[in-house]
Amino acid sequence: MFDKILIANRGEIALRVIRACREMGIASVAVHSTADADAMHVRMADESVCIGPAPSAASYLSMPAIISACEITGAQAIHPGYGFLSENAAFVQMVEDHGITFIGPRAEHIRIMGDKITAKDTMKNLGVPCVPGSEGGVDDVDQAKRVAAGIGYPVIIKATAGGGGRGMKVAQDEAGLEVAFRTARAEAKAAFGNPDVYIEKYLQRPRHIEIQVFGDGKGRAVHLGERDCSLQRRHQKVLEEAPGPAISAEERARIGKICADAVARIGYAGAGTIEFLYEDGEFYFIEMNTRLQVEHPVTEAIFGVDLVRQQILVAAGAEMEFRQEDLAIRGHSIEVRINAEKVPGFSPCPGRITQYHAPGGLGVRIDSALYDGYSIPPYYDSLIGKLIVHGRDRSEALARLERALGELIVDGIDTTVPLFTALLQEPDIRSGNYSIHWLERWLDHRFG
Repeated sequence: MFDKILIANRGEIALRVIRACREMGIASVAVHSTADADAMHVRMADESVCIGPAPSAASYLSMPAIISACEITGAQAIHPGYGFLSENAAFVQMVEDHGITFIGPRAEHIRIMGDKITAKDTMKNLGVPCVPGSEGGVDDVDQAKRVAAGIGYPVIIKATAGGGGRGMKVAQDEAGLEVAFRTARAEAKAAFGNPDVYIEKYLQRPRHIEIQVFGDGKGRAVHLGERDCSLQRRHQKVLEEAPGPAISAEERARIGKICADAVARIGYAGAGTIEFLYEDGEFYFIEMNTRLQVEHPVTEAIFGVDLVRQQILVAAGAEMEFRQEDLAIRGHSIEVRINAEKVPGFSPCPGRITQYHAPGGLGVRIDSALYDGYSIPPYYDSLIGKLIVHGRDRSEALARLERALGELIVDGIDTTVPLFTALLQEPDIRSGNYSIHWLERWLDHRFG
């Protein structure tokens, strides 16, 4: 087992990893920019190293700085959290070349799943159902028109190196295809330095369902059910719950086994999430995230497992502490992402926290790096906390979420808490009757 782990991240996810390390008796090293010198993850870790100035490109994304921090402190492994360098195959290779263990999958798996076309082809060959679409990239408008005619409108054009909704455009018919195609390519080039795009069938009212998988890197893998992440704004998740309110036990077992078998066949190591669009009883693969997800706590809640602990064990060469037959769902869990943003425009709202009080009680967990007097820097993602609740069923989880939101105090800045308070009054949210388009339509109707 490792003696010391460096966490190449910040905020709540860095704290999450530090806590797992402490329970396992492993020393932790925090890295931070100059803007994060007073951050909670720096205070909580056993050691800390400043790796650069405020901009993430000069600090949290600086591979040499992070490797140097490992060498200075004697850390034997790096946990990347999510975001930043967590899915950067070149970083993983650099880490391994320096004799340091990367707590996550191998570079080849990150590379395969990082390219949307390669990922889709790989998953199709592994028996994972995929959305009807182009065979590989689409190079020009004429080819795009032929592909779209074969699939049937509407279609969606996506960047092969995309993510976060960038380089993604919908064409309802041939008249709108050329503009959508050229716009998607331009956005992809600007955002990712790669203009390549592909085309898929655009589903009308799908849900976003993701399957949590975990592999030991030796040919054995399990699935830990699904999460419904359909409440999204501009392709960014807002609320996640598990199990999904629209998924039956039979569907869960079927798609879960397909996913677990797929990652087992490629020898995948650690946590991964296979994401699908789900409509009319069918699952369609869209991508695989080769890291821990922001919403992993809802899976931990219903299965009673510590996914970070399992990541560390597998990376150290130990066995997973469970098999598929050991995993049984208990109750229902919901997570809401608390962002430092002003609703309804969702503009970032950094600033000083004048008062902070976390909710508590049975079935309530909050993952946050906030404290009284903390100044949220303007340089990073606006996520400042995750409120997670767990109940015996969905009704109890909703009741606990409403109570916990009422207890949460974050003064000094605007947050997205009022959004969730309002959403909980909506019949569709109460019943679980929503799709990936629901939230944006609700926001348009409510705020114009």
